[in-house]
Amino acid sequence: MTTLVRKEKTLSIRDLARHLDISIGTVSRALNGKADVNPETRKRVLEAAKRLGYVPNQSGRSLRQGTTNTIGFMIESTIETADTGGTFFMPVFEGVQSVFRRHHLDLVALLCGTDEDPASYLNRVVTRRFVDGLIISATARNDPRIDFLLERNIPFVALGRSATVGDYPWIDLDFEGVAAAAVERLAGFGHRRIAIGTPASDLNLGYVFLGGYKRALADNGIGFDPDLVLPANGNEEGGYQVACALLAQKPMPTAIILVNENMAIGLYRRLYEAGIHPGRDIAVIGFRESTQSRFLSPTLTCFRISLRELGIKLAEALLSTLPAFAGQYPQERTKLVWPMELVPGESDRFSLPNNIGSA
Repeated sequence: MTTLVRKEKTLSIRDLARHLDISIGTVSRALNGKADVNPETRKRVLEAAKRLGYVPNQSGRSLRQGTTNTIGFMIESTIETADTGGTFFMPVFEGVQSVFRRHHLDLVALLCGTDEDPASYLNRVVTRRFVDGLIISATARNDPRIDFLLERNIPFVALGRSATVGDYPWIDLDFEGVAAAAVERLAGFGHRRIAIGTPASDLNLGYVFLGGYKRALADNGIGFDPDLVLPANGNEEGGYQVACALLAQKPMPTAIILVNENMAIGLYRRLYEAGIHPGRDIAVIGFRESTQSRFLSPTLTCFRISLRELGIKLAEALLSTLPAFAGQYPQERTKLVWPMELVPGESDRFSLPNNIGSA
């Protein structure tokens, strides 16, 4: 019998077969419980695997083979998702499942808690091999999950861009375009001190949003003032904090653009407490049209997006990475910025002469 020399590396199935002096195929069939393996041989293989600490590295292979007919959609449980999860993700899920349903695939939501590292959570999901592919969201500026999935050649699509290098499919909302359109609209109303509410996290969307804002200011001949960048959580409390920051500035900015529509609720409340009326004393532009935004008074100027259609495109992009669907979906790496349409409201109707409100 060949003597096995243990090194500081993962024990492979080839190492295990060499140690037992039997073929790799026999070891594989024994580990997978195939009936054509002699019971004594199976016992030897299982005992040796346990004794030597062999762990099958089959996660990527299992996912690529599409053996579960289930796709995982990873969501990080944050303050933002707690407040917007239903209004944002449920329509996206419906769109995704409308595609998967045609192929007898199931969708499962994978909720990563606030007390767990997203990369570690994803590693555990992959190791358990209960999904054939993954849709990840809440992409960070530098996202180790993307590196992990690329290294293992696991099918996935990202809802959101990242600065992480690699050839992988992604679809992102047009944060840059929203910032540019909002600045241009406000500049057209005479505003020069235009503040922006950004995420208080490392989400890549914040960097994209801020970059679009800076370029739009330059395009409209407005200087960038870092004091007008107000980071906060993307929820009602965050909006309240942004309003407090606005009120503390002298002079107060005459307009504000928010990265999350729920921030407008807290923003409105704090402004009203201070006797300042959105749309009359300050111009406000939110991000996404939602049920809440439609019931604000004054109505929130924001941007419309078809979340169900977004979900459909995410599903198609994911299926294009699965070999089993190579003949039905183009085998290409989707890189798509999802368009958003301006929905004018009354919250930004506060106009200024061009010589008022300048920095």
